[in-house]
Amino acid sequence: MAKRVFFSFHYKPDNWRASQVRNIGVIEGNAPVSDNDWETITKKGEEAIEKWINEQLDGKSCTIILIGSNTAGRKWIDYEILKTWNDKKGLVGIHIHNLKDSDGKQCSKGSNPFEDFTVGQEKKKLSDIVKVYDPPYTTSTYVYEHIEENIEKWIEKAIKIRKNPFKT
Repeated sequence: MAKRVFFSFHYKPDNWRASQVRNIGVIEGNAPVSDNDWETITKKGEEAIEKWINEQLDGKSCTIILIGSNTAGRKWIDYEILKTWNDKKGLVGIHIHNLKDSDGKQCSKGSNPFEDFTVGQEKKKLSDIVKVYDPPYTTSTYVYEHIEENIEKWIEKAIKIRKNPFKT
């Protein structure tokens, strides 16, 4: 049975890479948004963006942050991370820098987007709780295959971790 997940990624540079991951059959993700749709949403202001993100997260059990070169620190990705965490849903990161884009190019590895967050009374770094996976290949095909083979168990692990995030 396909898992219902939300995909978070930096749209312009990583949309092509993200679409590859989103097309893996073991997961059911949010509907793709075109450039025009995203422009329409963003022109309506921050409340409209938050509303759209909240609607996309509704009914999902996990958020997958697809990490490209400049994913970390982006305002709306940060919002999605915090919203997912506060809603007690699974959260996982996957580096996608070695997947090719539509021009056949790879990009540099981005920073861990969970590094700047602390959670709980313990003020524990979110990067110490949330797992981030970096496929151990540089060939795009092998990176895709590695993600395809592992993504379902990564999602399950993220959901399990979120149920008891401060367990040592």
